[in-house]
Amino acid sequence: MGYEVHVEKGIVNRGNLYRLKALMKRAEAGDRMTLAFLGGSITQGSLSSQYTNCYAYLVFDWFVRKFPKTAFTYVNAGVGGTTSQFGAARVEEDVLKNKPDLVMIEFSVNDDNTDFFRETYEGLVRKVYGNPFEPAVLLIHNICYDTGISAEEKHREIGSHYKLPSVSMRTTIYPEVVSGAIPVRDITPDDLHPNTEGHALLAGVISHFLENVYEMREENEEKAEMPDMLTANAYENAIRLQNYNASPVCRGFIPDDTLKKHISDTFRNGWTASEKGASIIFHVEGTELAVQYRKSVNKPAPVAVAIVDGDEKSAVTLDANFEETWGDALVIETIAYHIGNGPHTVEVRLVETHENDAVPFYLTSLIVSA
Repeated sequence: MGYEVHVEKGIVNRGNLYRLKALMKRAEAGDRMTLAFLGGSITQGSLSSQYTNCYAYLVFDWFVRKFPKTAFTYVNAGVGGTTSQFGAARVEEDVLKNKPDLVMIEFSVNDDNTDFFRETYEGLVRKVYGNPFEPAVLLIHNICYDTGISAEEKHREIGSHYKLPSVSMRTTIYPEVVSGAIPVRDITPDDLHPNTEGHALLAGVISHFLENVYEMREENEEKAEMPDMLTANAYENAIRLQNYNASPVCRGFIPDDTLKKHISDTFRNGWTASEKGASIIFHVEGTELAVQYRKSVNKPAPVAVAIVDGDEKSAVTLDANFEETWGDALVIETIAYHIGNGPHTVEVRLVETHENDAVPFYLTSLIVSA
């Protein structure tokens, strides 16, 4: 179909280009480099016909073709249905351990447009941008094509504060869909995930920005310094506690030692339980606490509660029954937000099971930050 959009309108924040320019100069000289993409299902490549047709790989291919002297490594750290809250907790393991030279971050249709996700997004951005290897960072803002909803407003506040380049589909692809110039079903079957044509349009917006940077690569630019925090920034140091790095007290919960094969293989390294009354208790320190668990399309499934510091009246329900049909979901439930930083206990306890439960309760991790 080959639709065209006003790609020049996609650059919603030029930002400081020092790191990107330096990266391109190194690439011209033939330096080895790693390009990483962190986000949700769109980054993962959902609904593209094959992985080489997703926007992340197409942008990676732009670098490969533009800089033939350089050997590039591709890291796709997209995980469907996840937010920047999870991104901040997993970016070290899934991205930064690879010592990336460039990290592209995409969570605008996964996060809500709230101050909470502005804070989790800042924590993620600071963790990447402040890494000692000083990777270049590019922010990508997708959109829901039926409603126009995204977290771009809150995310752009962070991008502007840190002088990070940002590109937007709200200002490029979305207006063409609204006007009817691009029939929405030609680029997405569900108003959210691009098909192969939609991924190509998305990659075109990003590649246009990169072409602009390439043309300016010889222009001198001062290196930007890390600014002060914009929010309370309680998520920069988030960590995931799983069965290989935590020793909770288990009563009926069993560690899952199944080997994790890929970044998107999310239901691994956790704990399972099937009997009513089974519990698992963590002793932690932090101000932010969240539980990750599995909601399953295989029903019935158990129901649990999460209890912080023994406060049963404020227990948070963790219902493993998923009402959607597209597949099991990795869910994050925030159970404590900006509480006092000190020792805390977190108990997850099964309160409802059934004789014919199709699956056990799966606790993937406890996320702790301060």
